[in-house]
Amino acid sequence: MSEPTRLVDEASGGGEGEERHPESDAGSGVLRVFGRQLKRFRVRAGMERPEFGSLTGYSVSTIAAYEQGRRVPPPRFIDQADEVLDAGGVLQEMKEEVARAQYPAFFRDAARLEGEAVELHVYATKAVPGLLQSDEYARAVFTMWRPLLAQDLIEERVAARLARQEIFARMPQPTISFVIEEAVLRRPLGGRAVMRGQLEQILLYGQHRNVEIQVVPTDLEEHAGLEGPFTLIETRDGRRIAYVEGYKDSRLHTERRAVRELEEQYGILRAQALTPRASLAFVEKLLGEQ
Repeated sequence: MSEPTRLVDEASGGGEGEERHPESDAGSGVLRVFGRQLKRFRVRAGMERPEFGSLTGYSVSTIAAYEQGRRVPPPRFIDQADEVLDAGGVLQEMKEEVARAQYPAFFRDAARLEGEAVELHVYATKAVPGLLQSDEYARAVFTMWRPLLAQDLIEERVAARLARQEIFARMPQPTISFVIEEAVLRRPLGGRAVMRGQLEQILLYGQHRNVEIQVVPTDLEEHAGLEGPFTLIETRDGRRIAYVEGYKDSRLHTERRAVRELEEQYGILRAQALTPRASLAFVEKLLGEQ
């Protein structure tokens, strides 16, 4: 049987002296390659950065950062650059790999599988799941990250997190469920106003026909998920995978026994939690208390 796929520690994007990891180097490598290609097409087109920036709507410093592989260019910029520089689709072909570089190293493979999922089931114990997070809540989460993240990296992480929410509009619709600990919904990360917006967003997504959200009450006397948060993924080709979060040791598990154990835990957690309808009513009650 196959071994679990280990995802190496995240390079936090903090500051000088941070440990380098193969996966963070891989992400940076993609950005450097894209940057070199971008510069090559710009020079071939006979454009200086100010002219190119005015045609695409980006500053000279931002163009320089993209060309030097220091920032992650958004898909809109890549499309514009390919057209303005007559790159013939070469830059656009790199969009998927460039987009993956937005994510922390430990999450890149999980993000790719999430995007392919026909079923996605999330158990959350620490914070509102990323797929449900509002812009303000996500920004608060990354701002509180330690070691501290640079402001531009915070904005990239927030944009990447929100981009993942396109899964809710994907067709055919995947089956998505969330089991969230009550304590997560009572913890006002970012302040009361931010939490109000977050609870409203949970209610909004909870109205989707393909989405079920359940809350695990804190006063539960029996609990099947004491080992921590995880995500279950089923892909289009029938693979069942588990992503288990841990400090500097998050992993994708593909070995059937490990995945089945987490599937069993999730099934029991859903039975122990409030029903989806009762859970949304509970969220509405919390919203009224904010």
